[in-house]
Amino acid sequence: MQTDQAVTWRGRTAVDADGDKIGSVEEVYLDADTNQPEWLAVKTGLFGSRISFVPIAEATDTGGDVRVPYSKDQVKDAPHADADGQLSQQEEAQLYRHYGLDYSESRSDSGFAEGTTAGTGQGSADVVGNDVSGPETDRAITRSEEELRVGSTEREAGRVRLKKYVVEDEVTQTVPVRREEVRIEREPITDANLGDATSGPAISEEEHEVTLHAEEVVAQKRVVPKERIRLEKDVETEQRAVNETVRKEQIDIVDADGEPAEGTDGVRGTDAGVTR
Repeated sequence: MQTDQAVTWRGRTAVDADGDKIGSVEEVYLDADTNQPEWLAVKTGLFGSRISFVPIAEATDTGGDVRVPYSKDQVKDAPHADADGQLSQQEEAQLYRHYGLDYSESRSDSGFAEGTTAGTGQGSADVVGNDVSGPETDRAITRSEEELRVGSTEREAGRVRLKKYVVEDEVTQTVPVRREEVRIEREPITDANLGDATSGPAISEEEHEVTLHAEEVVAQKRVVPKERIRLEKDVETEQRAVNETVRKEQIDIVDADGEPAEGTDGVRGTDAGVTR
């Protein structure tokens, strides 16, 4: 892996052996002795709030992403190391063991971020004083602040479906029906009907039949489409407040007794976060 090639990976998406996204490549760390790429510092966690270190040895360029031969969980569970520009020998040894790689104690501290200068403190004429709290770095203290990044993610809130089923209603309607009834009419014998009345035998037996008719109610049902119903979605936007506590570092300039150093005027809490 050449340094100029590895540098182009900064800002790219790092994916695991299955192609799942791990995070974004924040920085490429170089070996302090060989100046060759050795580690990828990858932003992981919610909103990229954590830096995880991944060996660059077997990383490959997929044409857009950087693929590493480790699982997403293995990278996220890697031992924590501060992304302060250099990995200590202890941090590097822990990372090598985590990824199942051989580590030689004869290695020098490595992991200078590409573009930084490795200063040893006592051996550099530009460095003033010595670090008393940890490994020697340079004459500057980096002050950092936590910044709140708020976003949104989409999740399924519920499902709605149309369901059609059959119910029964009792319907009552009034329908007029007709029927025939027998009515007896009597008429006296007159000169006008005398002939009809005496046209038969004088004395005889006789029957006369009349057919009666009646209407009956007939009910028929037919299916009639009434309306069409469909589901549509509307998007409503509401404002929600997010309250979080963020930390920031401040720097005091003090003397050996912990009191404000002479010439600092005792001023504290500047915009730059430095208390004087």
